[in-house]
Amino acid sequence: MDSPSFPVFDGMSRSQWVRLRTLIVLRWIAIAGQIATIVVARGYFHLDIPVGLCLLAIGIAIVANLLAIFVYPQNKRLSENETVLTLLFDVAQLSFLLYLTGGLNNPFALLILAPVIIAATTLRLHSTLFVAGAAILFITLMSLFYLPLRTEQGQVLEMPGIFRFGFWVAIVIGIGFLALYARRVATEVHSMSEALAATQMALEREHKLTDLGGVVAAAAHELGTPLATIKLVSSELMEELEGDDALYEDAALIRGQADRCRDILRSMGRAGKDDRHMRQAPLDTVIREAADPHRDRGKTIHYNVAPAAGGSNRQPSIFRRPEIIHGLRNLVQNAVDFSAGNVWVDASWTDSRVVIRISDDGMGFPPQALGRIGDPFMKIRKTRAEISRRPEYEGMGLGLFIAKTLLERSGAELAFANGADPFLTESERPERSGAIVEVAWPRDRIVADEEEAGGGLGENSRIRIA
Repeated sequence: MDSPSFPVFDGMSRSQWVRLRTLIVLRWIAIAGQIATIVVARGYFHLDIPVGLCLLAIGIAIVANLLAIFVYPQNKRLSENETVLTLLFDVAQLSFLLYLTGGLNNPFALLILAPVIIAATTLRLHSTLFVAGAAILFITLMSLFYLPLRTEQGQVLEMPGIFRFGFWVAIVIGIGFLALYARRVATEVHSMSEALAATQMALEREHKLTDLGGVVAAAAHELGTPLATIKLVSSELMEELEGDDALYEDAALIRGQADRCRDILRSMGRAGKDDRHMRQAPLDTVIREAADPHRDRGKTIHYNVAPAAGGSNRQPSIFRRPEIIHGLRNLVQNAVDFSAGNVWVDASWTDSRVVIRISDDGMGFPPQALGRIGDPFMKIRKTRAEISRRPEYEGMGLGLFIAKTLLERSGAELAFANGADPFLTESERPERSGAIVEVAWPRDRIVADEEEAGGGLGENSRIRIA
């Protein structure tokens, strides 16, 4: 189900994610906040803090930012090691300021979480753990060693020891929880982004194949007459060529028809042709077209297209949208891959719905994965029996995700189930014992208008030759 041409997110390819300018802007914001805090603490609350050392710490951050701006280009992206060093610098600079201003008695100690969260969203696991460990080490040191906060009158501002310990515990838990949460969310976001990119590639490929089908149909239609003329005239030349020099007009006609063929092909290459045969087709035709690439893979595909109870006997003509064909093709491929020998494609319709059900006689979906079917890059623990049956298969759910995404884009709803209890013995399992995928559309989202479907296709619009 997984095409090697699709980009695959493995959770490890995170280098070059972070722009240096992003961290520089964040550091400028932090610097502005630190300066404002010192001004307010000194001027409004009249706290006796070592302003010189605090300004020294802030000045070091300013110098680091200016060096980064002048040394590196604006589009510089940091490697993993460079990002780690940058975040460690921020942790150390903030910790030094906290040491000068009361340690954990300073409520701004909570800001130590910021570099850890950035690491969790951009770095690999071991780098994130390193930054988080450094933050915990620094915050622990700040709980033991710090310059106390004093007012101008010499009064020490300090929390009771139990509250300071609780604040330390809260920060440590916050580092672990928020880092895990941010990493999980970032991983899922980037995984979904990669999967959607793969879906878009699949849809573009199906669009190209559909367009190519229209061009081929146009070629067969438009080139029929000139090629027949060439054949007729060439046959006459063969009969008249012996000793007859008065064949100039026929030769000129052959050349003119060849030029016409060339012009038609050139025009088709530029614009193609909107062939109404390519817009819609009977439901059975679209299903067979979607499943056709998998009919010679050693498995038998059974088709059953019939109206449901209360449905009209007339088979609906549905739109031949690329997303519908590619989505159904992926579902059939998945069924063929995991079936023992048979795949069933059943289609039915009523006055309000069109339903396609794809089932097989394999082992079905893993029970532990049924609730997650359709998620991309889904890792499933396999039993030894499953590994022995398909040792070469390392599917990640991307094919089903693409099928689900494309079909839902066309207005469909998908349901996944198993045809039998996985714990039944071989003799107890029914014929359709494997996976079942049901795709259902509201009729008005997929069925062409009755007048358009039944009124004939009319004359094809001709390609205009400049």
